[in-house]
Amino acid sequence: MPTSKSATKRVRTAETKRKRNVKIKDKLKNTIKSFEAAIEDEDVELAKEELRNAKQVIDKSVSKGIIHENNAARKKSKLERTFNELAG
Repeated sequence: MPTSKSATKRVRTAETKRKRNVKIKDKLKNTIKSFEAAIEDEDVELAKEELRNAKQVIDKSVSKGIIHENNAARKKSKLERTFNELAG
């Protein structure tokens, strides 16, 4: 248990930030899964829409500091390649 006021506040803020980060990461994972489901169903239009959504969520998570910029680039590149295999 924290003994000082500042340590108590630090525990509270850390928990708040952790909850925010978990929420954003869950959204990121869910959008990628929905894209993969559209690819599995071979629905090009739905996959295109889901790809756009996934890219937006990935970019937002980078801007909020949840994932690293290079990690985001890898994820987007992988999704693009998967989409191009289906569409092309």
